[in-house]
Amino acid sequence: MFFGLVLSLSLSCSPETKCKQQIFFIKMGSSQSVFTEQELNDYQELTYFTKKEILHVFKRFSQLNNSAVDKDKNAKLKRDEILELPELKVNPFKDRICQVFSSSRDGDMTFEDFLDMMSVFSDNAPKSVKVEYAFRIYDFDEDDMISSRDLKEVVDRLTGDQKLENEDMQQLIDNIFEEADLDDDDSLSFAEFEHVISKAPDFVNSFRIRL
Repeated sequence: MFFGLVLSLSLSCSPETKCKQQIFFIKMGSSQSVFTEQELNDYQELTYFTKKEILHVFKRFSQLNNSAVDKDKNAKLKRDEILELPELKVNPFKDRICQVFSSSRDGDMTFEDFLDMMSVFSDNAPKSVKVEYAFRIYDFDEDDMISSRDLKEVVDRLTGDQKLENEDMQQLIDNIFEEADLDDDDSLSFAEFEHVISKAPDFVNSFRIRL
């Protein structure tokens, strides 16, 4: 099944409150990360990570540009810096992943953007969340539908240098729509995409980045 192939690849404190608010100083290589307890609580509430895992994610973020993050833990790193993450380097959808998780939509990321991405790709993120983001990543023209053009782009990226001939590509796309396009409009809605993904048992294991 085609989709089985696709998815198996793949506060600052004021002086008077400082003594009352616990601050976490965690040594991370040559840099030192500073998070208040409230910040860590908020991150834990909004992600699928423990506090310890959040700090480890920050360590990985800071390693992409130590000098910038040492100066400002909220620094925005360039897309090219984010793509130095080994797991993204080898991913054929790396540019789309960066764009989807970038709050500025240009692929650049703050730590919170990076944390969101790592959270969605974590083992603890539910399948429903992973499916939602997979749909957004494969929706290249961002029209909330996966069209034949989107599917062609997906296949081209997966096959790399071994491109399919036009006839073979069209046959593959026709087969996908025959299987998944329930309303025969030559595109896949999120509901149709989600239905197909439910038949791909390896999806959750493939849609992840290990800490």
